[in-house]
Amino acid sequence: MEKRFFVYIITNKPYGTLYTGMTENLLRRMFEHKNGLIEGFSKEHGLTMLVYYESCSTHDEAFPRERRIKKWRRNWKKQLIEKMNPPWNDLSDYII
Repeated sequence: MEKRFFVYIITNKPYGTLYTGMTENLLRRMFEHKNGLIEGFSKEHGLTMLVYYESCSTHDEAFPRERRIKKWRRNWKKQLIEKMNPPWNDLSDYII
């Protein structure tokens, strides 16, 4: 089975605080975020809604993509989210 990596954005509510992360197991990472198992910014701000994600085939592709998005202006991140998920729904129920 081919390993995949994910770059994702989570929030606490539509148009709320945003956090960009990277993982090789998006389902597990969302479980950790939703259950407060990851210390730091996401837990402090109650970021549990997955509003954007993209798949990358290698770590060398995902890591710079995550870093690039983290540096973006909020409006650019908002546009990225709204291309995939206009109503800002929690996508964690739809990931497999």
